[in-house]
Amino acid sequence: MSKKTIYNCNVQIEREVEESTTTKKKNQETGKMEEIVTTKKVVKPVDYGICIYEPSRRQVEDADMEFSIEMSRCIKRGILTKAMLAKKYSDSGGLLTEDDSSRLVRNYGKLGEMQNDLGRLMAKKKKTEEEKKQEIKLTEEYADLRKDIVSLETSYQSVFNHTADTKAQNKTILWYLINLTFVVDPAGNEKPMFEGEDYDEKLDDYYLKDEKGSEVYDLAKEKLMAFISFWYFSQNPSEEDFKSLEKDIEEGNV
Repeated sequence: MSKKTIYNCNVQIEREVEESTTTKKKNQETGKMEEIVTTKKVVKPVDYGICIYEPSRRQVEDADMEFSIEMSRCIKRGILTKAMLAKKYSDSGGLLTEDDSSRLVRNYGKLGEMQNDLGRLMAKKKKTEEEKKQEIKLTEEYADLRKDIVSLETSYQSVFNHTADTKAQNKTILWYLINLTFVVDPAGNEKPMFEGEDYDEKLDDYYLKDEKGSEVYDLAKEKLMAFISFWYFSQNPSEEDFKSLEKDIEEGNV
C-alpha cells in the first residue's frame, strides 16, 4: 500500500551529466550506414523531487506528545499559554479588546472539549453510522473554530508570538517537517531529507543543513516550512489550495 502525500514539488539543480548523441555515417568499407554514439559531459538543470508524506497515526501521536512536552516545559519556565494570556487581558484590559479576549477564552475552552471528543471518536476502530456522522460534524466545527481563533490571533500577532502554545506549535511543525519530508533524486531514488537513526539525529542533520547549507534543502526550505505550516493549521487542504500557496510563494506574495 503506497503512502499518501500532502504535496509534491520539484527543485532544479545544475549538475554535470553525460549526454549522448547518435549520428549515422556510411562505412566506407562495407557501404552500410552505421550509428555512431558520441558521449560528452554537459552542465544542465536536473529535477529533484520533494515529497511531503501524510503522517501515520503513530506519527500524529508522537507529534502530539512533542507538543505536550514543549507546552509543559514552557509553562514550567513561566511562559503563559494563549488561554492564560487572553484571560489576563480579559480581566485587566490591555492590547486586546474586552470582546476579543472573552471570545478567545471561550474558543480555547471549546477547542479543548472538541479535541477530547474527536480523539475518542478517532480512536474507535469500529464506528456506528451515527458516530461517523458525528466525527464529520465535529471535524468541520473544529476547523471553523480554529479559523476563528487564528483570525483573532492574527489581529494581535505580537501578543501571542511568545506564548507556550506558539512555541509548542513551532516545535511540532518542525517535528513534522523533519519526519515527513523526502527527496527523490534524478534516478528515482528516494531518501529522507533529514537523515539519522532517530529524531535527535535527524534534528542535528536539520540544523547542519540549515546552518551550513544544502543544495536541495536551501532551494526547498521556504516552500517546505510554508506547506507544513499550512497543512498543520488547515483542515484537509486541497491540492488546489497548495498550488495557490506555491504560486504565491513563487510570486513573492507570502
